[in-house]
Amino acid sequence: MKKVMLLSLVLIPGGFLLAQTVIPLYEKVPNSRPSPNREESVTTDNMTRISKVSVPTLTMYIPSNPNAKKAAVIICPGGGYVRLSATHEGSDVAKIFNDWGIIAFVLKYRLPDDTIMIDKSIGPLQDAQRAIQLVRENAAKWNIDPGRIGIMGFSAGGHLASTVSTHFNNAVIDNPTNISLRPDFSILIYPVISFTDSLAHMGSRTNLIGKSPTSQKVIEYSSELLVTPQTPPAFLVHAGDDRTVKVENSIQYYLSLLKNNIGAELHLYPKGGHGFGMNNKTTSDRWMERLKNWLTSNGWID
Repeated sequence: MKKVMLLSLVLIPGGFLLAQTVIPLYEKVPNSRPSPNREESVTTDNMTRISKVSVPTLTMYIPSNPNAKKAAVIICPGGGYVRLSATHEGSDVAKIFNDWGIIAFVLKYRLPDDTIMIDKSIGPLQDAQRAIQLVRENAAKWNIDPGRIGIMGFSAGGHLASTVSTHFNNAVIDNPTNISLRPDFSILIYPVISFTDSLAHMGSRTNLIGKSPTSQKVIEYSSELLVTPQTPPAFLVHAGDDRTVKVENSIQYYLSLLKNNIGAELHLYPKGGHGFGMNNKTTSDRWMERLKNWLTSNGWID
């Protein structure tokens, strides 16, 4: 079956057109059961949330001034592994990356569901690994530097991004040409990191690995326990008063990176709660500017 790419043009502030290309991840979706496409999309207050995803895609956002080979970031929206916050944790962020000269991809990953998957615990990871594989496969065509491909995730999307960052040697997709599935850097925003009893966001844990997971399965999806010297550098943001995902998730991952001599930057805000996207309204500080500085200092932005 031939892949279909859908191209659209969107007018954004400033008056120029931004090209978007929607790319199917697979010709045949792996680890799937025969089922109808029941995907739902709801938009309220200019925020779109997508649920029941069974057909995963990448939406590519291209900077308006392409020149030398650019860095790329794959963005994983959050939503507790039950929905995707597709705008303020997805497309809105992609447009800012374009302003910085970075090619951005918003990943619409499958949400764990026994009715559409043979093994729901690996479904999102398959899609994220395939996204990295697909971007590296097409790096020359898309004018991307294959050594500057990062992954970003918010909340449960942060769990997915950290899982990709610690499972790259364990492919859960076909990878016949042995393309590296390791992201070059990760950006984790109020992320779910741990599935341990003391730190887990139980909704995300239950949705991905069930109500009564084995201790081995909990360890397998607790990224702070899986960091090695090969884990990519990370930039983390969290609020101390986050009552949904405990701030210790970011702290423990940061400490694990430090113990393995991996470059990491952690920004903690006393307030902000959960799900604030790019704009923590409790502070005049803008973490996206901190992120831009980090990307620049590490050579991921020219």
